[in-house]
Amino acid sequence: MDSLIELQPQFWKAAVETLYMVALTLLFGGAGGLLLGTGLYVTRKGGLLPNAAVSNALNVVINFFRPIPFIIFIAAVQPLSRAIVGTGIGINAVIFALSLAASFAIARIVEQNLLTVRPGVIEAARAMGAAPWRILSTVVVPEALGPLILGYTFILVAIIDMSAVAGLIGGGGLGSFAQVYGYRQFEPVVTWAAVLLIVAFVQVVQYLGNWLARKVMRR
Repeated sequence: MDSLIELQPQFWKAAVETLYMVALTLLFGGAGGLLLGTGLYVTRKGGLLPNAAVSNALNVVINFFRPIPFIIFIAAVQPLSRAIVGTGIGINAVIFALSLAASFAIARIVEQNLLTVRPGVIEAARAMGAAPWRILSTVVVPEALGPLILGYTFILVAIIDMSAVAGLIGGGGLGSFAQVYGYRQFEPVVTWAAVLLIVAFVQVVQYLGNWLARKVMRR
C-alpha cells in the first residue's frame, strides 16, 4: 500500500495516458471503420451502389488484417508507424497501431448493423426518388443508429483492453504502469490498482453506451 501511495503521480499520469490513447484511437479508428464499413455495405451485391471489384477488395483487406492478434499486429506495423508518425514505440505509435486495428474491427460491426435495416424501408425511399447517398444518410444510418452505438461501445471496451497490452512495447498508460511498477517489482497491490481503474473505465463506457443506445432507440 505504501508503494502505491508513493507512486500516485505516476499512477494518475498513466491513467491520463490511457484515456488519451483510447480517445484518439476511437476518433481515428472510428472514422476509418465507419468509412470501410459503409463501403462494404453500399458496394455489396444488392447494395445501394453495388460494385463487385470494390466489395471484394475491401473484404480481402479486412479479412486479412482483422484476425491478427493485437500483440503481433502492433509489432508488425512498427515499420509503417515509423514512416507515418516517426517512431515505432511510445504513445503515438500505439495510437497509430490501435487505430488501424480498430478500424478493421469496426468496419465489420458497421456493415452488420447497417444490414439490420429492413429492405422495405430502403425500397420505400427509392420509390420516392431518393438518391443512394441520401438514402444512406437519412434512412439507413438513422435506422441503425442504436445498434451502431452499441457496436462502438463494444469496440471502445476492446480498445481499452488493447491499450493495456500496448504497455508491453513502452506504449505508456495503465498497462505499462502495471508492468513496470507492479509485475516487475512484485507489487500485487500496484498491479491491482491499475486493473481496478481499467475495470472502472470499462464500466463507465458500457453504462454510457447502453444509456445512449436506449435513448436513441426509444425516439
